[in-house]
Amino acid sequence: MDISPMHILLVLLVILVLFGGKKIPEVMRGLGQGVKEFKEGMRSSETPAAPAQPPAQSQPTEEKK
Repeated sequence: MDISPMHILLVLLVILVLFGGKKIPEVMRGLGQGVKEFKEGMRSSETPAAPAQPPAQSQPTEEKK
């Protein structure tokens, strides 16, 4: 089964008819954001997160009288 440029053009035409010209950029933007979030999730799972250190608490200073 060989895919020719004519088949690709036909599929793109059907997508254009189904979604309309205004909806396609929104769909592509959402797809791009999904891929970006997926890649970030894969990166964060590969590198172990540094343990969170509690904030330093300031000690009350004694006043000299």
